[in-house]
Amino acid sequence: MTEAPATVSVLIVDDEAPARERLASLLAEIPGARLLGEAANGRAALEQVAALKPDVVLLDVRMPEMDGLEAARHLALLVPPPAIVFTTAYDQYALAAFEAEAIGYLLKPIRRDKLEGALATARRLSRTALTPLGLAAKRSHFATRARDQLKLIPVAEVLACVADQKYVTLHHRQGSDLIEESLRSIEEEFGTEFVRAHRSALAAVRHIETVERDADGRYQIRLRGSELTLEVSRRLAGDLLRRLKLGEPS
Repeated sequence: MTEAPATVSVLIVDDEAPARERLASLLAEIPGARLLGEAANGRAALEQVAALKPDVVLLDVRMPEMDGLEAARHLALLVPPPAIVFTTAYDQYALAAFEAEAIGYLLKPIRRDKLEGALATARRLSRTALTPLGLAAKRSHFATRARDQLKLIPVAEVLACVADQKYVTLHHRQGSDLIEESLRSIEEEFGTEFVRAHRSALAAVRHIETVERDADGRYQIRLRGSELTLEVSRRLAGDLLRRLKLGEPS
């Protein structure tokens, strides 16, 4: 007697309704595939994944609000993360999908045999082995994990990033949150948007109101709309002032 295939639960994410309908139709034909829900963009996908906990996310790449590549990066924070199968009409995203360690990359129009093969791969893999390495594309949001939920923080609303041991605190318009990233990685990814104040802090350039000098000759950054101030190290003062076009320290 042939053993029935193990069930694999799936979330479909695509901004085009016909594409979602086609994938749902294909899933209905695949033994063991169970459709949990649908989402029309990456941001909605994060909410659905946190709530539904699918084994596999069929993730379109080009979508409004948040594309699939950024969504995949945030989904990596979940424990355990879902398996990602990118679905797209554009083959130029194959390298990014590889960097995200997606288990599949399906070009539209998607064939049933290709989709079935990707789901079979997901069945074989342990979900604890699916954590992606991350993507090179610059994000529009930071994400932090609270239990099994993801909280998104727009990069544009971050005032400063302050390191404390292995965590970084994001100070933003709505308060502060811890993320498990390094200042170096944030600086490399968002080099034009943040400036180094000292070895443990980055300031968001767009939110710097003034750079003031105290009686001891030390510079401090004041951030717009916040009581938070950042001390500027003497070593970095020259670079920071040149970057902000405020002249050289005297």
